[in-house]
Amino acid sequence: MHIAPLRFGALEVPLWIPVTLFAAVMQTWRTGLQARLKGTLSVDAASFVRYLYALPLEFFALLVLLLHFGSEAFCRTQLEFLLYCLAGGIAQILGTLFLVRSFHSRGLVAGTAYAKTEAAQLLVLTTLFLGAELHAVAILGIIFAFVGVLLLSGQGFALLGRDFWRGLGQPAARNGLAAALSFALAAIALRAASEHGNPQLPILALGLWILVVTNTLQTFLQGSWLLLRKPVELRASLHHWRIAWPIGVLSALGSWAWFSGFALTQVALVRGLGQIDTLLVFFFGHKILKERLGRREILATLLIVLGALCIVAPDIHWHG
Repeated sequence: MHIAPLRFGALEVPLWIPVTLFAAVMQTWRTGLQARLKGTLSVDAASFVRYLYALPLEFFALLVLLLHFGSEAFCRTQLEFLLYCLAGGIAQILGTLFLVRSFHSRGLVAGTAYAKTEAAQLLVLTTLFLGAELHAVAILGIIFAFVGVLLLSGQGFALLGRDFWRGLGQPAARNGLAAALSFALAAIALRAASEHGNPQLPILALGLWILVVTNTLQTFLQGSWLLLRKPVELRASLHHWRIAWPIGVLSALGSWAWFSGFALTQVALVRGLGQIDTLLVFFFGHKILKERLGRREILATLLIVLGALCIVAPDIHWHG
């Protein structure tokens, strides 16, 4: 499906770029709220609320789509589509659980740094095993952004050497690395789901349909597990709805953007550009805490920005 780029005068910007930037902002906001649940909800309950409280907004959006496109556009869903949504949903549940566990472990900074290896893992998985073709400049950009993320996380270049394996002794680091792999596999599965969706649907509508199907399956699976194994935690997730529902809303908006981005271009590009969320977190903390920028922070910022520019450069065109 050919998607017309956005035009800003003589500048042509593909839709996946603003969609990915929006997803990064929503994810940054949601992760910040989710981290604040530590001490209020358990790991399982804190990860479950992002699915449960996303459903109302998603079903409302689906109702709008049904009124606009008709039910026939969604009733002819292929079995492969459902299976890929299921696989992506399970991988995302596991990734969220591992990520929240890293929040609840000592060594939060290390866990976050390892979790940010997702884009690098996607680069390896999609190019070596799935045959994805990425522009050399975009690959370089993913690497630049990844190194910048490591510097900004406090781990620095040491994480690229022996300290990488030594750091796996920390539970937070293992959980972070497992989260990155799970999210990478989820992105690949959901990209495959988009290829088996209704080609007549606009990309943003297809992304929403993927979101509704995936999140419904996630809510049913994890909710059933909590009901059978940890009913007290399920009741806690319902009891604390006032602090949990904003997480669900932000999760719905962010996931819609991520899934639409996966349908628009290679997942390694989407997640590579999405690494800019680390920069957003850093600048938010810097603005609130009024901390001065050191040399490492300045270098990390430049690398992430340079990486983002390299990732998007091959797809942006100027018609003078």
